[in-house]
Amino acid sequence: MAGSPAVHLTKRVQTATGWTFCPVAYGGRGHIKPNVVKVQGVEQRHDEGVYYIDWRADGKRYRVTVGRDATEAENRRQAKEKELAAISAGVPVLARTDGQVSLTAAIAEYLEETKLTKKPKTLSAYTTALAYFQESCHKQFILDIERKDLLRYAAFLRDEKGQSPRSCWNKFSNVMIFLKAQGVRELLAKNDYPKFVEEEPEVYEKEELDTFLSACTDEERVWFEFFLMTGMREQEVMHVYWSDVNLQHATVRVTHKPDRNWTPKVYKERTIPIPDKLVRQLKAWKAKSDKTCTLVFPTSGCKPKLDFLDCCKAVAERAALNSDDFYLHKFRATFCTWHLWAGVDLRTCQDWMGHVDIESTMRYLKPQRGQHMREKVNHTFAD
Repeated sequence: MAGSPAVHLTKRVQTATGWTFCPVAYGGRGHIKPNVVKVQGVEQRHDEGVYYIDWRADGKRYRVTVGRDATEAENRRQAKEKELAAISAGVPVLARTDGQVSLTAAIAEYLEETKLTKKPKTLSAYTTALAYFQESCHKQFILDIERKDLLRYAAFLRDEKGQSPRSCWNKFSNVMIFLKAQGVRELLAKNDYPKFVEEEPEVYEKEELDTFLSACTDEERVWFEFFLMTGMREQEVMHVYWSDVNLQHATVRVTHKPDRNWTPKVYKERTIPIPDKLVRQLKAWKAKSDKTCTLVFPTSGCKPKLDFLDCCKAVAERAALNSDDFYLHKFRATFCTWHLWAGVDLRTCQDWMGHVDIESTMRYLKPQRGQHMREKVNHTFAD
């Protein structure tokens, strides 16, 4: 149809100049020639490589893998071209004659709903996971998806995309949530999910933290002791207002900021008690703050501070510490672990951390380490 994007079929093959996308070759009756491509206009047979379809829409170029089978790849090209033609003509493309929903249209609709109801970070995660799924799965319709397509996706994430075990699990789970929303269930066996080892949260040792803080300027010390003594996430610290800080009652709140289009994780507000030491620091910090700005830690123009991590790394290097061992979430892990070591109960720590379930908090209930524990070990087995 005039005005609709053309969809091209290419194959990525090994040539004298390296891996190259080459147009496929067709016979006299318009049938695709399996494993034959045009390299600089000359037909050559290449059994290696994978077929791709590509097209332009909304000023962007899209390219998606469609497998190694030439006939299936050509069918995918034709189907995509018809779909784009229908969209161009304003014709709905959600279903075919037997009522099945196309994978492309279902993903587009799902992401549009996600954009309306979830945070940008969540939308980004689903967008990436589903884009990778489309690269690995060559089924055109939702109800054609089988268990082997999901197993192939898990292997694709691991082998083709080089994802870590945890990232494989996250993206796989996002696709399963999408499929469940489409009514696709019970495809997997018990052990089909990608496996990953739950890493133990890292916490700062008191000695290294003392070295780190001693290298801070007065301003930096307020930033990072606030992270440490509140256990707040980076985005929460970036968006904390003076109205969230109650110096009289020694608390700080995590609250919704509609004026900045920001909400807490899982949309959950909470109140965290803070020690007297931090209260004194914040009183002095407030006395020097810009009274026209609502943010506790603003940049110029009353904008949220975006470079806490870079500043953290810089302090670590200045203190002659390994900057790889210093990151913002480690302050949060230390906050929780130290409170648990001090005898604060799990349910209270769960509330302070803003965790949905107690299992998330229990990950921070870990054995004590450090020199004082070495002394206890030596005392146990003293001569």
